Amino acid sequence: MTQPSRPLSERLRDHCRHLYPDDVVARIVPQIIAMVDDGAAHHKGAKTPVLDERSVLLITYGHTLQRPDETPLQTLRQFIDQHLPEMSYVHILPFFPYSSDDGFSVIDYLMVDPALGTWADIAALGEDRALMFDFVLNHISRESVWFADYVSNHPPGNQYFIELDPDTDVREVVRPRSQALLTPIYTRRGINHVWATFSPDQIDLNYANPDVLLDMISIFITYLNKGASLTRLDAVAFLWKTLGTRCIHLPQTHEVVKLLRTINDAVRPGSLLITETNVPHEENLSYFGNVIEHPEQPGEYIGDEAHLVYQFALPPLILYTMNRGNADLLTNWAQSLAPPPPGCTFLNFTASHDGIGLRALEGILPEHEIASLIDSMQQFGGYVSMKANADGTDSPYEINISYFDAMMGTRRGPDSLQIERFLCAQSIMLVLQGLPAFYIHSLLGTPNDQRGVEVTGRLRSINRKRWQWDELEQVLETPHGAQHLVHHELRRRIRIRQQYPAFSPSSAQKIHDLDSRLFIVQRGNGEESVWCVCNTTAQDVELPLVKILHQMEGQALDLLTEQHHALEKSVTLLPYQTMWLTFE
Repeated sequence: MTQPSRPLSERLRDHCRHLYPDDVVARIVPQIIAMVDDGAAHHKGAKTPVLDERSVLLITYGHTLQRPDETPLQTLRQFIDQHLPEMSYVHILPFFPYSSDDGFSVIDYLMVDPALGTWADIAALGEDRALMFDFVLNHISRESVWFADYVSNHPPGNQYFIELDPDTDVREVVRPRSQALLTPIYTRRGINHVWATFSPDQIDLNYANPDVLLDMISIFITYLNKGASLTRLDAVAFLWKTLGTRCIHLPQTHEVVKLLRTINDAVRPGSLLITETNVPHEENLSYFGNVIEHPEQPGEYIGDEAHLVYQFALPPLILYTMNRGNADLLTNWAQSLAPPPPGCTFLNFTASHDGIGLRALEGILPEHEIASLIDSMQQFGGYVSMKANADGTDSPYEINISYFDAMMGTRRGPDSLQIERFLCAQSIMLVLQGLPAFYIHSLLGTPNDQRGVEVTGRLRSINRKRWQWDELEQVLETPHGAQHLVHHELRRRIRIRQQYPAFSPSSAQKIHDLDSRLFIVQRGNGEESVWCVCNTTAQDVELPLVKILHQMEGQALDLLTEQHHALEKSVTLLPYQTMWLTFE
């Protein structure tokens, strides 16, 4: 006999008991229940999308595309409708009023930046596709009302931040940046020093204060009510602070993610949580949580934290593979991946609004190889950002470069195969198990924006170009131009992928290790399988088909070229060619 599901109130109480004393739990749980009930009523009967082979995510800033006499969000919607209708999910990077970091220093969580548009524009974007919102929950802008309250010593903000003596030993704290952890602030009480993990303008919130948690839960539920089918928990790994620890991945942080998962599933069943944790690979996977029995469906099992985690190791591993012309490291890593827990999957990407993170390579790639890769990227116009270490030294944190220009050549230097190499890199990402995510500049083949770096003084601006509509339309319509070729070929491959259930996130995956020059992925089982073969070199590679298709009969069909191949023969893959082989 199956056990009855546990009441929501009991599950919420259990989460909170891992965070606060019993008297605090008794106070806050009824307030959380009331917020959840109100949110659930808002979504009663609403449907949310299901992840399958048709699911593809677009990542973009709200102001990436601009045209006179309309809001950038309106322009974005028209561009997606006309040029990217294949996108089933759209991640609009923070669209709130902000003071720095291109949106990740939020001034007002509940307002759309007037420079971008309105909540009505957000709703319009979500009419024909699912939306992903950023929940920037670790820190807030020093220009926010809460921080103004802190400076003037007014509640509630005067208790919302972490204040420390400047002589406090914080060397153990993991830092993703190179500046000091504690930021001096002039207040009515004098100069105080507050915790700022990312920058002096991004002040960390104090979740040891339960009122901070209550306010952030209210904001989270508002996002669900406003149309977030997928919510990205930004920089969540740093959420809870305890001096004497590394202040990353603490048990309380994981418990907050579990709490948000419970709230998410109760308010808007089917909506998804994704954790953004740019850390070594095994640490990243911890945000799937534990496998538990489904609280509402006894006998079924799920992960109890994020539905998705970013595959942060993938962008630098693919980059290294294409730069070296050797797939061994990528193959070995992919073979070592354990399947995600039930109901969970990976978010696969090669590029994002940030740089190409290097922390995920720790323990995978030797330091001298990372240094050599950085040298190559600098030759292609890129930069490197640093992070602070506990011993007072700095080390590379991310490479700042357009992913298209990162494919300008190999370790030997630039060559004429940039487009082919880039398409191969994107195809590897597109076929791996999970939800594929394309940064808009990858779909446009956008090169390095050196002028953006000069104007802003920020290295990440190299990959955050703002296109004028007319300029972009012109390059996309230039028949033999790089942007035209990349844009149309990637869209074509996405459409092909969307026709085959073997590419569903829930479909099986097997990595074949047959040739150091080839990356080979089998998706699905039996005759419904698709074998994806990628030549990662600048040379022709001959592959006897019987090596991978020895259990099959008949002819193989390459979905990308529509050519048939006899199984007893070999195929020759041109430099950086990709084949998707199946059977008719």
